[in-house]
Amino acid sequence: MTSSSTPQPRTAGEVGEQAGAVLREIGRAVVGKSDALELVMLAVLAGGHVLVEDLPGLGKTLLARSFATTLGLDFRRIQFTPDLLPSDVTGTPLYDQRTGRMVFHPGPVFTHLLLADEINRTPPKTQAALLEAMAESQVTVDGETRPLADPFLVIATANPVEYEGTYSLPEAQLDRFQLRVRMGYLAASEEMAMLRARIDRAAPEAVLERLAGPDDVVAWRAVVERVEIDDDLLEYAVALVGATRDHPQISIGASPRGGLALVQLARARAVLDGRDYVVPEDVKGLAVPALAHRVSLRPELWVREMSTDDVLREIVDSVGTPSTRRTAAVSS
Repeated sequence: MTSSSTPQPRTAGEVGEQAGAVLREIGRAVVGKSDALELVMLAVLAGGHVLVEDLPGLGKTLLARSFATTLGLDFRRIQFTPDLLPSDVTGTPLYDQRTGRMVFHPGPVFTHLLLADEINRTPPKTQAALLEAMAESQVTVDGETRPLADPFLVIATANPVEYEGTYSLPEAQLDRFQLRVRMGYLAASEEMAMLRARIDRAAPEAVLERLAGPDDVVAWRAVVERVEIDDDLLEYAVALVGATRDHPQISIGASPRGGLALVQLARARAVLDGRDYVVPEDVKGLAVPALAHRVSLRPELWVREMSTDDVLREIVDSVGTPSTRRTAAVSS
């Protein structure tokens, strides 16, 4: 199913089928991570960027590379290190002796899917080089603005337990990530299946099939933009975001961008399920991955080892879930 041979989808049902096929194909390589894979697919559909925060060796790099292969996207990887320069990300003009002119040599950010590996190992100045690209899908070098590819997706990885030689991501950059994904360890049965699959295929990784292309992803996002969401669900999203600003354990609540991300992800969730309308569960189920990385806890909670995920779950449980007319019609 490539963009050259397949007509562009027109309905949420068609996109849901195609996206589901992509997830099943990637699941051949990334074993036992269906929840994480689904969240990344929602970001692909919603046009956002993903922060994958977890321990080493849990498949973060494999996840990003598998999405690029199956979606038919150009893929570049940047290994973030303390000596990485902003120009190593965006590119730089170089003098061409043959023409006597400065010629711009694009950096790895000029791609469809960029893996920013261990993004917290580089200083904030270099981290900020990605900020314009993530926010505006463009970069400005020497006063000239250059557009990035469409689609453009950043999957950044970070190790949350190592502090030596790392730099905290600025709040402004964290806010640019549409959602945060946690991988987690495999269950014993899943880890056994992963080991058996590795032995049976007699190769380090599964060979994945390309099922889509850049034009398909753009078309999928156009379908997401046509998904309807009722006002009571918008009010529910606003209430969830507002609760992060009033919670006694949170020092900095989610920004309005958090509400925009939550609503867009909920619309993508509907499309993945083959619907052209949002239900309350779409919003409720995505509140933690969409908002938890956008809030800051009070310092005394760090000692108690509370996480923003824990506090967001409390908020989700405390805010009443609306009952929409669409939900009632479906249940009847």
